[in-house]
Amino acid sequence: MHADKDHRWHLEHAATLASAASQILIASRHRFVDLTTPASIEQATAWWESLTFAGGEGMVVKPLDFIPPGRGRGQPAIKVRGREYLRFIYGPEYTLPEHLDRLRDRGLRAKRTLAMQEFALGIEALDRFVRREPLRRVHECVFGVLALESEAIDPRL
Repeated sequence: MHADKDHRWHLEHAATLASAASQILIASRHRFVDLTTPASIEQATAWWESLTFAGGEGMVVKPLDFIPPGRGRGQPAIKVRGREYLRFIYGPEYTLPEHLDRLRDRGLRAKRTLAMQEFALGIEALDRFVRREPLRRVHECVFGVLALESEAIDPRL
């Protein structure tokens, strides 16, 4: 499972797999950012701007630890979308003050809770698979994720 390894380890191994199977896998573009160094932050910001100005959706920011200590089985992450992607999702005038106020007031707790539950079920499914438990036990977790996906939560969040 390797949930005890950090993101650097996972990305390195994913890149190795992608290079061995380039017809079906693509390595993730990524950056490691030292949040105590202004130059590192500026470089990450410039990278994000180049991605989004070129039409990319944005990036997902995660801590180095795959599952940070004291967080249980929830992986914290935040999507940092580009202006054009947000314009597509929320409409061409989303940057007007009245629209930004409405967007800032959205309740994100339900979406955050749902994401943490899905992550925990995914890890549990992989744990069960690696332990060679019966597939019905793996499928219990998978069906749990599918059931959570049917919750009526704004998918744009």
